[in-house]
Amino acid sequence: GAKFVRIIYQFARYVMTEDMKKLSAGTSTPFTEAVSLRPEDMYIAETRHRVGYNKLLQVLQKEDFVIQEYGKK
Repeated sequence: GAKFVRIIYQFARYVMTEDMKKLSAGTSTPFTEAVSLRPEDMYIAETRHRVGYNKLLQVLQKEDFVIQEYGKK
């Protein structure tokens, strides 16, 4: 349900953040500064967040459907 999707989304964000930390090592912009920067247009940032969240939800729902159909057969 919705709780599961939220947990998976938070886990995906955590994994992405950790990956960004590894990739930012040795660059001119430290990770903490890069994360604390605010986007110039918050509307676009919120829209991207919603699109990503909705895409993840669609993928999880499709996966659940395939698993249920497989279980029926």
